[in-house]
Amino acid sequence: MKQILIKILLQMALDEENRKKVFNIIVGTVVGLLVLIAFFVYLITNPLDMFKQFIFGDEILAIEQFQKDYGYNQSIGIYDKDFIDAEGQEYGDIVFTDSAVDVVYFNQLDEKYKNQLYGRDKVGTHGCGPTSMAIVVSSLTGQIYDPIYLCNWSVKNGYYAVGSGSYHSLIPNCAKAFGLNAEGLGNDKAKVVDALNNGKLVVTLMGKGTFTNSGHFIVLRGITSDGKILVADPASYNRSKQQFDIDLIMNEARKGAGAGGAFWSIWN
Repeated sequence: MKQILIKILLQMALDEENRKKVFNIIVGTVVGLLVLIAFFVYLITNPLDMFKQFIFGDEILAIEQFQKDYGYNQSIGIYDKDFIDAEGQEYGDIVFTDSAVDVVYFNQLDEKYKNQLYGRDKVGTHGCGPTSMAIVVSSLTGQIYDPIYLCNWSVKNGYYAVGSGSYHSLIPNCAKAFGLNAEGLGNDKAKVVDALNNGKLVVTLMGKGTFTNSGHFIVLRGITSDGKILVADPASYNRSKQQFDIDLIMNEARKGAGAGGAFWSIWN
């Protein structure tokens, strides 16, 4: 009887140990899967940041340049001059009438818009794409669509890029969605000048230089008799009142933009 009791107790101890082993295996497997899922989610949503962790020096600079070339980092920092200059500004109803098309102007840093959400970002920091399209669509259709409306449209239709601004395809596809015509001009200077001479608006993705420290959409709203370019810059009313050399625009525009850019002509 005593031996039987000892065997039962030993078997119970072994069963308890086995249960613990099985439990630990299950928990370990679940935790491992969760970590793996988290890794892949991070890799998908932040591929360039992930890649940068495994490289150094010049390679990091190359990655950052790639981000800029393809329209990542379409953002304005709170310490950028444009952001500071626009502090407290409300631009009201501004229409430029000095070109072939009367252009309705919006500014993403307007107090009415800048702190409104664009996806998980703010219109003021990341909303240059939708604000440019608000300018274009409002000017060409005769119906007012403000930056908030176009930001919401962009998010709903999948053109918002988390933390980076907007996918380049926003420009031609948004234009077509509102009944307008759009054509990608690449970086062809002759086509850009021809479009402006024919009264078309041209949305442009600019790179680091006069208009931005990273990537930034603006609207080319006309061309003067002596070939100067008129712009509607959604981050700067001051620049929107100036004239620019076409070569400066071409040199600072992004190279290798997607969706037919970095210049898109739009007309009705």
